[in-house]
Amino acid sequence: MELFPKPPTTKGPAEMFTGDVWFDTLFRGEAPSKARLNAVHFSPCARTAWHSHGVGQTLHVTEGTGLVVTRDGRVIVMRPGDTVWTPPGEEHWHGAVADEFMTHLALWEGDDVTWLEQVTDADYHHAQPSGQ
Repeated sequence: MELFPKPPTTKGPAEMFTGDVWFDTLFRGEAPSKARLNAVHFSPCARTAWHSHGVGQTLHVTEGTGLVVTRDGRVIVMRPGDTVWTPPGEEHWHGAVADEFMTHLALWEGDDVTWLEQVTDADYHHAQPSGQ
C-alpha cells in the first residue's frame, strides 16, 4: 500500500486547450500499469483541442455541465454523476458549457494520445445546448 503525494495543480497548455483549464494529476501508474487519472477543471467556454486516445478514455463529471463532441457531430451533454466513454481512436473534444465551470475526472491508459487542431469558436458554439 502506498499514499501518493499530491503534485501541484497544472495549467493546461495552450496547444491542447482553449481557455482556462487546470488539472490535478491524481494517479500516474508505473509499469506494468499504464493508468492515468486527472481531475480537469474547465472555466466557462474552455475546452480541449480535438484528440483521440489509443485505448479510449473515460470521463466522469463531478461538478458543472460539460460537452463531449465527436467528429460526426454527436454531442453529449454531461452533468454531475455522468460517465462518458470514448472508444479507441475516436476523435473528440470536451469542455465546459458557455455559462458554467465544469470539472471531470479523466481516465485513460498510457501516453498514446494524438492531439489535433483546436476547436473553432464556431464549432464550439454550434455544440452548445439550446439556451446556452
